[in-house]
Amino acid sequence: MIFTRGLVMSLSIRVIILVATTVYQTLSVWLEEQKAPPGNLINLGKYRLHFCLAGEASPTIIIDHSLGGIEGYFLIEELSQLARVFIYDRAGYGWSDSSPYPRTSYQIVQELDQLLTQAKIEPPYILVGDSFGSYNVRLYAYLFPEKVVGLVLTDGLHDKGMLKMSPALKALKLFFISGFWMSIIGSILGIIRVLRVMGVFELLKPELRRFSPDSCDRVKRSFCRAKHWMTMSREMLNLDQSARQVSEANNFGNLPIVSIKANSFFKPSLWTRFIPLKSANQLREEMHLELGKLSKDFM
Repeated sequence: MIFTRGLVMSLSIRVIILVATTVYQTLSVWLEEQKAPPGNLINLGKYRLHFCLAGEASPTIIIDHSLGGIEGYFLIEELSQLARVFIYDRAGYGWSDSSPYPRTSYQIVQELDQLLTQAKIEPPYILVGDSFGSYNVRLYAYLFPEKVVGLVLTDGLHDKGMLKMSPALKALKLFFISGFWMSIIGSILGIIRVLRVMGVFELLKPELRRFSPDSCDRVKRSFCRAKHWMTMSREMLNLDQSARQVSEANNFGNLPIVSIKANSFFKPSLWTRFIPLKSANQLREEMHLELGKLSKDFM
């Protein structure tokens, strides 16, 4: 009897905590929605996309972030001293609405061009794509070559390598997707927001402390919302389709392309001991070599 009462009490406390965090999440989202976004929202029909613009000099630098990452906001201040900088939240991230259309590179590129056109951001463009964003900027340059004067790929992906991943790396993709689904639940229940308040974001990524609170809030705000993790899941599930779409974009003539890669696919840490890091880094090196074949003017 005592054990049963203790179990009921324990479950009751957990339910109360989850109800409290869920209410906290709902109220926090409502309060955030009352504030104007830092940039502008453009209506594309069934949904809106958010972008920020800074600087004046031409050409315009267009930043497309990685899968789930919106850290490009950290670059605006420095890059805007060199040229005009345009950064946007892909549908489902940040202040942008979710899109009813597939999260493939082709669809994303069409949305980006429509956004640039409606926002009256005139070319020429230098496109900067990080990780998955490299697919998107590469396909954009292929579909709209007259608008692009250069590409910068940071930790760029290449379709050949991504479509021929080892079974271990394919399993890693499924592991990530399951984590995204868990995060969807965690964000709805307010757990991720509580972790944000507790400073766990900075604990996991100490480099966040180098940036202003305003810049960090723009990034962390998105991770507290279910649509962010849902979009990550959708983009990951469509990753092979995106690779097939971008496979045609393999010859850019003399278009200047710069490829920048980190020392490791994943930053070595405790959790990376449980993944095939060596295979991931080997794949990364192979993809970098393939990227070097895209243009005669490659650095």
